[in-house]
Amino acid sequence: MLTGIEEVDWASLGHAYGPADDVPGMLRGLASSDPAERELALDGMYGAVHHQGDVYDSTLACIPFLLELVADPAVQDRGGIVELLTSVGGIDLSGEEELDELDTDDEECIPAANYAMAAAAVAAGADVFLGLVGDPDPEVRLAAPCALASLHPDPARVLTLLRERLTVERDTEVRLALVEAVGRIARRHESLRDETVDWLGWLTRAAQAPGLRLAALAQLARCAPGEVPDDVVERVTRLLDEVRTAPPEPDARQLGGPGAAGQVRELFEERSTGRPTPWTDELMRTLHTALDDRVEERTALILAQLRSPDRCQRLDAIWLCGGLIRVWRGRYEEVVRLVGAQLADPEPRLREAATAFLEGLFELTGPATDALAARLARRPERPERPEWAERPEGAPGAPDGRARALLALARSGDARAVPLLARALVEPDVRRDLLYAVPTLGPAAAPLAPLLRRRLARVELDDRLYEHAAPLLFALASVRGVQAVPEVLRVLRGAPPNRRDWVQEAALTTLAAFGPAARAVIPDARALLESEAAAVSAQAALTLWSVEGDREAVLPTLVAWLGPDATAPDRCAAARALGAIGPAAAPGAAGLFPGLASRDLWVRVRSAASLWRVSGDTEASLPVLLAAWEENRHARVDIAECLAEMGPAAASARWVIRTELDRRRRHNVRESGYSSHDVHEDEKLLTFCRAALDRMDR
Repeated sequence: MLTGIEEVDWASLGHAYGPADDVPGMLRGLASSDPAERELALDGMYGAVHHQGDVYDSTLACIPFLLELVADPAVQDRGGIVELLTSVGGIDLSGEEELDELDTDDEECIPAANYAMAAAAVAAGADVFLGLVGDPDPEVRLAAPCALASLHPDPARVLTLLRERLTVERDTEVRLALVEAVGRIARRHESLRDETVDWLGWLTRAAQAPGLRLAALAQLARCAPGEVPDDVVERVTRLLDEVRTAPPEPDARQLGGPGAAGQVRELFEERSTGRPTPWTDELMRTLHTALDDRVEERTALILAQLRSPDRCQRLDAIWLCGGLIRVWRGRYEEVVRLVGAQLADPEPRLREAATAFLEGLFELTGPATDALAARLARRPERPERPEWAERPEGAPGAPDGRARALLALARSGDARAVPLLARALVEPDVRRDLLYAVPTLGPAAAPLAPLLRRRLARVELDDRLYEHAAPLLFALASVRGVQAVPEVLRVLRGAPPNRRDWVQEAALTTLAAFGPAARAVIPDARALLESEAAAVSAQAALTLWSVEGDREAVLPTLVAWLGPDATAPDRCAAARALGAIGPAAAPGAAGLFPGLASRDLWVRVRSAASLWRVSGDTEASLPVLLAAWEENRHARVDIAECLAEMGPAAASARWVIRTELDRRRRHNVRESGYSSHDVHEDEKLLTFCRAALDRMDR
């Protein structure tokens, strides 16, 4: 066992956390008879030797020993080792670029050649996986198909083996893994695609278990979207119903996917608890990924699941809703209404999933606001105190579902949120995002002003002042709580060194929103015109303008921040302030012209938008805005807002607006990760685009 492990100079090799002299212990741990030790060793391999998918020299040195462990039937939990090898050797560097081009001079960068060597080393030993498709251990059989489809150098041989194995395999999850592996081969090897697609099409119609036919349909959609039947919604709905009503299988297991070690496995098991067929979730995700921009069909599938009597299917549908609505524009009123209906379900996981989904919809939440209000009207049997507080991630206790429901209701602009926000404001702690949601409530939020004022008065002037005061200042600005001028001035004057500029800018912004009623700030604002921070100085100028309307007192300061030595953030701050002043700042327009040719895109956008707002110069500003529109999609909201203001003067941009409105994919979709405000920002863009088009056509 592990022959030659002592001959490797592990101390000279490295992994994510330094020298790899601890790797022999991990490898021996994988072969241990103690389940806890095996789990700890696998965690260590993923956490250090294959950290976040990286391949170090120690990772390469481990491959022969991992293959040896996989080949030994006496080793337990070999399925996890197979998954580890699949991940280590699964990177595809068969594209056009040369490996040398992927290297970097950064000493900490993993050489690209490591990945290629790992793929070659695992592929050279991949015959070991051929014997695992019939292994007595179902976890090994579950992991083997993906390893073969990803790593074995003879895909035709693997394809034949997988299809033959399907005729004798009886474990449901393993059978699904076999079908998924067949689909993977079809996607990776063009020469085998046609026969594989034909076979998958046959399998969707064969007299097989509904889960297997659903898996075949999902893989068919991924391999050949054009072959997906027109009645896919009806078929999938029928198959899901058959899965729901089928008798439970005695061998149903709940296993994680590749790399499901330690905490990852625990999270998967928590989500799968009580589910007889947890694999339907992954099958539906695969199908939705394959259907991609077929929004109507995906929406119909989600609606069918949301109407299912099976809570698990409804829960799956809510998770799928997020992936659909975050990426694609569409008509989602019925989807949102049905998600809202889940708030009345006694199942906590279903309620919390629905609440989490709704809190990111903002203006799209409308069809679910009655359901949100009804949930908030039902007092919990054992209400926690403080009820609306920020709960640290991972903190013990029940999920803060009511606070999230209130956030969703407030973000929708529903006035029924105001009394509950008032209740939240008298508690010792309150979620910051509830305060940032106040502006969406418009005039209905005015009764919150005295409560916000009293809360701001209690904020300590310490190093955490910005964290505690900024949300309150933001909310006060939106409700025009002019009675709070003394409290805002206290924060402005008492800002500590830590984040002082941020505190001053936030306080000045609030006072500017109060207008002439904030005259007491004039001496402070005049002094802060001389701030070394452009953001503070520019906001002080804008505050002075809002309070006393004396452009001669503020224009020199703002123009100075547009000078040749100004940084990009300096120029942006000054340009925004000039634009906010509007035509009264026309004497400073000349200072904006150099910014139109800046290398920094945001300087160009801010300068062009402000130039239009102060001078109405469309000839100079519009070409800059349209060029930036194409260059950076994240600038489109600001640009569309300016185009809407221009109205007929921006008529030449009509094609840009129409193209955006015709686009089905949201403008700010990211390949990895997302923000809770992404949908809101895209809907804001669409609103500005419609307004711009409407004004252009007048």
